[in-house]
Amino acid sequence: MSKLVIVGTVAFDEIETPFGKTGKILGGAGTFIGLAASQFNVDAAIVSIVGDDLPKEYLDLLSSRNIDISGIEVVEGGKTFYWSGRYHNDMNSRDTLVTELNTLADFNPVVPANYKDAEIVMLGNLHPAVQLSVLDQMDEKPKLAVLDTMNFWMDSALEDLKKVIARVDVITINDEEARQLSGEYSLVSAARKIHEMGPKYVVIKKGEHGALLFNNDNVFFAPALPLEEVFDPTGAGDTFAGGFSGYIASTKNISFDNMKNAIIQGSNLASFCVEKFGTERMVNLSKDEIKQRLTQFKALTQFEIELD
Repeated sequence: MSKLVIVGTVAFDEIETPFGKTGKILGGAGTFIGLAASQFNVDAAIVSIVGDDLPKEYLDLLSSRNIDISGIEVVEGGKTFYWSGRYHNDMNSRDTLVTELNTLADFNPVVPANYKDAEIVMLGNLHPAVQLSVLDQMDEKPKLAVLDTMNFWMDSALEDLKKVIARVDVITINDEEARQLSGEYSLVSAARKIHEMGPKYVVIKKGEHGALLFNNDNVFFAPALPLEEVFDPTGAGDTFAGGFSGYIASTKNISFDNMKNAIIQGSNLASFCVEKFGTERMVNLSKDEIKQRLTQFKALTQFEIELD
């Protein structure tokens, strides 16, 4: 069984959408990535930090999914990272109401000794210095290092971010971030510029309009499944990353053709994530539901055409 190291937040989220409002619920990039990756046959560990205010049941939930939590540091008397946001009616834009770093402000990640030989490393959205620290702790270069980042780090920690980008094999960012990072409007040109920074593969997410995978002159487009309603998009990008990295780890195949499948698997899981608040849908997801929706993805893109 392949080992997968996930670095990312385990956090409290408080979310408001046109469909309702939550109190403090379980969230965080590491949480969503882990839950998605746990749908595959992988030996995954989360590296994160929380305060002792995080209910034990949340950590037990992760453990129950065969996710190793020995790399999650619990700070006695500390407070867990907290984020609160309000989504607009279009569900594509949101306002951050509160961000409290708490224990995350002094996070020095420690990769468990028995995961320092992991074949796949998934660097969830965190400060690039934290992501670099995880790469530095690995006994040898992973077969595949995947980076998820955002425009905040491009604005506040660009030099550190460039160092991480130079050391990873795959980067996943949205279209707006790809344009900012590359200085190019065309996503094809943007992907080429980012490729020159280090990653062999560039995944550009376009939300409800799917995702693009670039590798040199190879391009693959994966559509998003049309949904009647999006309830809460908070963890969708992280779920996509978890599905992508979890599938790659389970198949032990890092070819371009297999990454096409990984993008579909990630998109498929993300389509479930948005149907309920927080982690609720991912926690109650069945294998049959996943398989059934994959057939919908296949039907969405499969066609026959005669070429003269």
